[in-house]
Amino acid sequence: MAKHETPLLDQLESGPWPSFVSDLKQEAASRAKNEKGVEFQTPVDAVEDLLGVLELSYKHGRTHWKHGGIVGVFGYGGGVIGRYCDQPEMFPGVAHFHTMRISQPAGKYYTTEYLKQLCDLWEFRGSGITNMHGSTGDIIFIGTSTPQLEEIFYELTHTFNQDLGGSGSNLRTPSDCIGSSRCEYACYDTQAICHELTNEYQDELHRPAFPYKFKFKFDGCPNCCVASIARSDMSFIGTWKDDIRIDQEAVKAYVAGEIPSNAGAHAGRDWGPFDIQKEVVGLCPTGCMRYEGGKLEINTPECTRCMHCINVMPRALRIGNDRGLSILVGAKAPILDGAQMGSLLVPFIKVEEPYDEIKAVIESIWDWWMEEGKNRERLGELIKRQGFQALLTATGIKAVPQHVIEPRSNPYIFWKEDEVEGGWERDVTEYRKYHQR
Repeated sequence: MAKHETPLLDQLESGPWPSFVSDLKQEAASRAKNEKGVEFQTPVDAVEDLLGVLELSYKHGRTHWKHGGIVGVFGYGGGVIGRYCDQPEMFPGVAHFHTMRISQPAGKYYTTEYLKQLCDLWEFRGSGITNMHGSTGDIIFIGTSTPQLEEIFYELTHTFNQDLGGSGSNLRTPSDCIGSSRCEYACYDTQAICHELTNEYQDELHRPAFPYKFKFKFDGCPNCCVASIARSDMSFIGTWKDDIRIDQEAVKAYVAGEIPSNAGAHAGRDWGPFDIQKEVVGLCPTGCMRYEGGKLEINTPECTRCMHCINVMPRALRIGNDRGLSILVGAKAPILDGAQMGSLLVPFIKVEEPYDEIKAVIESIWDWWMEEGKNRERLGELIKRQGFQALLTATGIKAVPQHVIEPRSNPYIFWKEDEVEGGWERDVTEYRKYHQR
């Protein structure tokens, strides 16, 4: 019989979709039964009490978790997130219920043996509840007591050769898509660079010295399968400089209905005959395509590599051969000042080991951000406060047309005083000329 009645939580199991409540109840019952005879190092009823806390929170309309406070392992300022319940007498199993972030492997590739070892460790020293994967990308161990933190850390590092992930005002655990290991669209080896930069900047992961959190994410192509353009302070998106490769015979096969569009993703639905003008050419955001006389043409200088045409006709269109990546900066969630997407900083850069050119850009950004950023100010907020020009000056990157979001919408022409005599007066003069026109 359940330790706590949970009528509100029970409603979450009533729909046709999977419920985390069912999973928690299953784990609670397993711990109570303990058929394996495991000598749990945390309270046996931890998951039961977790359900009780959540039910009480729904009943009261407010959380019953206190502020995390400072908790961690010796020498590491990141990787452990403190959690304490404000009702320890009522729910002793979760009086402290800390979360640990475990650094995921590049591409999130595991062996079944490794996963089994992780689960056995957490069953023994934690609650048994995991999250694969959290929004950060890490393996998430949810719920353990303070005395077990050092024990878990020792086993991870000495038995599994595995490190903690990032948390706090530091570099968060870098995350990448599966890249060239499984995807034909990948323009660079996302796993190789993600692994290299994780090891290179391990100190920034665990010794918080930044104004606030900082995230790397690596997308092998503009399809952005890890959503780097929306979720990372520094986004690495695969791209190419030359023409999209076109197989004209395959184009004709798509038009004739011999090959299903969208790689057959809509199989079983009657969408009608494929219309290349309506579904491909007409949806190109820059209008850089045309289909005439049974031949498809792409004006490469106008192409923004949006991937739509390639996704619709993958057997007819292929990414170019001159490949690299673009670097975008400043994306974040809407904690302060609203959500922001990444802004283009480096239009194209080759991805070649040991990635010294890319590391130089990273470190110049960090130097500027740590010098100018306010406490708890993300990189994107600093850029918005000081201007993109300040970032270009700090990184030594020259301004290019791709940096301009809205051409001709700003009447101001800025000059530095040391670059031209009467710089400020020149600004005013140009501004007046603009309005006189």
